[in-house]
Amino acid sequence: MATFITRLDGAGSGPRLAVKDLIDVKGVPTTAGSRAVERRALPAAADAPCLAGAVAAGARIVGKTNLHELAMLPIGTNPWFGTPRNPLDPALIPGGSSSGSAVAVADDEADIALGSDTGGSVRIPAACCGITGLKTTHGRVSLDGVWPLAPSFDTVGPMARDVAGVAAGMRLLEPGFQAAAAAPRTVGRLRTGGHPAIEAAVDRALAAAGLEVVELDWAAVAAGADLWTAIYFDELWAADHEIVAADRDGVGDDIAGMVEMAPAFAAGAGDARQQLATWRQSLLALFDRVELLALPTMPVFPPRLEDITPDSLVPLAIELTSYVTPFSAAGVPCTAQPVPAEAALPASLQLVGPPSSEAALLAAAELVESATH
Repeated sequence: MATFITRLDGAGSGPRLAVKDLIDVKGVPTTAGSRAVERRALPAAADAPCLAGAVAAGARIVGKTNLHELAMLPIGTNPWFGTPRNPLDPALIPGGSSSGSAVAVADDEADIALGSDTGGSVRIPAACCGITGLKTTHGRVSLDGVWPLAPSFDTVGPMARDVAGVAAGMRLLEPGFQAAAAAPRTVGRLRTGGHPAIEAAVDRALAAAGLEVVELDWAAVAAGADLWTAIYFDELWAADHEIVAADRDGVGDDIAGMVEMAPAFAAGAGDARQQLATWRQSLLALFDRVELLALPTMPVFPPRLEDITPDSLVPLAIELTSYVTPFSAAGVPCTAQPVPAEAALPASLQLVGPPSSEAALLAAAELVESATH
């Protein structure tokens, strides 16, 4: 199964870096995981600006990683380049869209991987593959030279086997970055309807880390997901409908179906944009009471590949992303990290911070990791 779309023998003495194949690497075509894009892609004339720090640090780019086509869905399958094998259980989805990036680090084929996260595309595969990922604050990392999906939400962020690796990945994206010396102590717990074993795992991890947990009654998570959905489909249509129209045979049926349904979902995009600022302020007001928020990354454990069907695809995508898209709508940074669960698989804890709080988030994630592993 294909973790990489293009393998590279990168020079340098720094960490091994895998780069999602939506990010331009000089001399290599960017496919976005799509046969239609591959057919017309030329070798990139330059590296995307977000790679400048990696090049300066001597990072060895080991390849361009596979992804769910056009970064559009959280499943991680790909009809053109194969489906990356979930290292926890090959029968399970690897998660998407940054499936190859997650698998590359989980399988120790890279020390750090770069993914993109528009509505969970770093956090979902991190959760599915038992690794750690960071969705960065919207606008913090340059998106020039990065294939667009929904520019209002698109971000680039690092993935690694542990928190230290993610911090090292942030230093590649932003030279000089350091996690905070002191971790936040007050965490607001958002209760969800997730699997009881996942909810319990989150609670145990927070308790083990010695964090002060404040129960928050904030019922607007679902509203944020709804706002995100309308805007996402509106921008997805603008980014990708021409590709499907021009080369339908070069686009997977799942992606063509998403583009086909986009206008119906996007009908409320104008109203959603008007409501987004007020909704976002209600989220940011929570940080007047606590330093970070905590909830599961996903409400369920990774589903089986055999359970992905044309009928189940959209409901499953909505379920998998229900706890991540609201924070993409808000543009705030989030981590996803494995925590032990009383189940065959780890659960994934999502920590959420106010804008530009990546240093504090990673300090808190390190505290949890140290207490639970």
